[in-house]
Amino acid sequence: MPKTKLQKQEILRDLANKINKAKSVVFAKFDGLEVKDNEDLRKKLRQAGSEYYVAKKTLINLAFKENKDMPKIDVDQFDGKIAAVFGYEDEVAPAKMIAEFQKDHEEVIDFVGGILENRFISADEVSALSKLPSRDELYAKIVGSINAPVSGFVNALAGNLRNLVYVLKAVEEKKS
Repeated sequence: MPKTKLQKQEILRDLANKINKAKSVVFAKFDGLEVKDNEDLRKKLRQAGSEYYVAKKTLINLAFKENKDMPKIDVDQFDGKIAAVFGYEDEVAPAKMIAEFQKDHEEVIDFVGGILENRFISADEVSALSKLPSRDELYAKIVGSINAPVSGFVNALAGNLRNLVYVLKAVEEKKS
């Protein structure tokens, strides 16, 4: 059953809101994806602070045209059914989650492009983005790097104290 003009306007408003909130958008071709797999992907993306959204290509184009900050893209250039995956918390999360999902479903889902920092990026760039560490991983590495000299210093001091205790113990044993 075709959608009414009112329903299409509601979808357009919803898409425009999602585009405004998103830090990144990944476009994925999903021909042949089963409903169960589709729902699993949606659930994983929700847990990662992202959202998987499917709409007609014309509505996606209109939503991007309405947003002045976003580049003007034409999703009609992509073959097959296209999903827009919006990353709200982490820019890398949508690409990482789809790349992870793609390992088990190579033939049914694939990157076709994306938007990062209000600039269109190719499928190869999205694939490269998916290989980057997440924000939390980068924070952990920074904290580890900052903490390394301090823990090394503490270990050096503890080693000197240990050696002093060994020397005092040896002196005590020699005297007794």
